[in-house]
Amino acid sequence: MYKIDKVQKENQRIQVIERMVSAILYIVLIPIIIFNLTLIVKSFLNPNQTPDFFGYKSFVIMSGSMEPTIKKGDAILVKEVPENEIRIHDIISFTTQNKTNVTHRIIGIAEENGKRKYTTKGDNNNTEDKERITYEQMDGKYQFKMSRFGVVINILKSKFTLMILVLIIILIACYKSRIKKRKEKRKEKRKKYEEGLLKWED
Repeated sequence: MYKIDKVQKENQRIQVIERMVSAILYIVLIPIIIFNLTLIVKSFLNPNQTPDFFGYKSFVIMSGSMEPTIKKGDAILVKEVPENEIRIHDIISFTTQNKTNVTHRIIGIAEENGKRKYTTKGDNNNTEDKERITYEQMDGKYQFKMSRFGVVINILKSKFTLMILVLIIILIACYKSRIKKRKEKRKEKRKKYEEGLLKWED
């Protein structure tokens, strides 16, 4: 009887651990899958625009032009804001005429043919950028950075990552289904065994 109680307690402990691990995995994986899917769908629907997630866009800094404020390898989040909220000294991400994504600081604003043009420059650069950009070219205003987090962001945005995460969710679901079936079979066997004992006692 002591051994049976010990086995039952051990099984209960294992079940609690399994539930906790599953819950943590779902809490972590599902938001990442939603984030990944949103970016993929938006990039498919609007291939000429940088996809956003609830108005936020993520970029990985590939050069040291904004050091020491933002370093190479950092991941940044920018947010789409109205043009009247754009000021000199703001850091913005924008797309140049040759389709290059750049994150630099605004150092000048001028009116040109009734349209605002923005002069930008990297904090670590000696000269300003040659191209003056328009509001339509802006991806967003810098909000915050995640130091050295660029590799992780690139992994999260990958289609391959999405496939792996979905596969993990499927495997977890299959494992839990298999465990559930095993428990049901054990219950049936135990029930038949107990019914057999009752009949034998009668």
